[in-house]
Amino acid sequence: MTHQVLVTDKVELSGLYPLVDDDGFAITSVDDSSTAEFSSALAVADALILRSATRVTREMLTGAPQLRAVGRAGVGVDNVDIPAATEAGVAVFNAPGGNTIAAAELTMGLLISAARNIPAADASLRAGRWERAGFKGVEMRGKTLGLIGAGRIGGEVAVRCMAFGMDVVIYDPYLSAERAAELGAELVDLEGVLQRADFISIHVPLTEETRGICGADLLSRIKSTAYVVNASRGGVVDEHALAAALHSGQIAGAALDVFEEEPLPDDSPVRDAPNLVLTPHLGASTHEAQIGVATEVAEKIKDLFATGDVSGAINAGDLAQ
Repeated sequence: MTHQVLVTDKVELSGLYPLVDDDGFAITSVDDSSTAEFSSALAVADALILRSATRVTREMLTGAPQLRAVGRAGVGVDNVDIPAATEAGVAVFNAPGGNTIAAAELTMGLLISAARNIPAADASLRAGRWERAGFKGVEMRGKTLGLIGAGRIGGEVAVRCMAFGMDVVIYDPYLSAERAAELGAELVDLEGVLQRADFISIHVPLTEETRGICGADLLSRIKSTAYVVNASRGGVVDEHALAAALHSGQIAGAALDVFEEEPLPDDSPVRDAPNLVLTPHLGASTHEAQIGVATEVAEKIKDLFATGDVSGAINAGDLAQ
């Protein structure tokens, strides 16, 4: 029996070799999920592999009667209706490990860019000006990094920042003191991070508990000289509150790679906020990461059809009930 796998959102096909090299799977690639071609392919698909552009809704699932698996080639699954998928008996897989290094390295780039005003200085020079005095930055050496969340990516950021000569404090209710010690960091409460950090980097999933966690209240409790970086999920930062804090000088600067609405709307308040570095959700946008996340979900989907294993699914516990 051949299992039909629909691939969309320009998933790196070379990373799907566990399925491509298996005669039990047939791959169909349709990169625009709004087309009739996609709907036709979905109607006979046993598995769907996607990135972040396509939204898997309850309505979409009704048009996929054979679907047994959705594979998100990335970490976040907020573009997949998990309850609807579970009701339909569809296992939802993600790839939490494939883009870890890419996201950590981008976070470092954002930290450095914010601290040294690199994007603004580049734009100024290209505009024909020479304004060295206007772009005086700060060093990271000797400063304190505060992590809100320290899973795979946050842990890698901690290691890299310590190599820069920084101290690291972590707020993460799910992180053990032993793991923090392994990283060479100090585990503190949220107030400890807010009071001590010169740079705050957020690494949490988007949940009801984390939505808007970096809002006006949190921003009012950090140092006026601090910088905030978010390369985790859009929605954990209140963009209106952040823009207001930057305009008022309440914080020194910030950098965002993810946004509550993507693509970023033309009227977004962060577009004209000062001392803010913006990138268009590039955390996993390296050649290596795209191969890695594709391979990770491909292997999970292959195991599902070979053995029925759903242990790696986001909704594994609910499917088993």
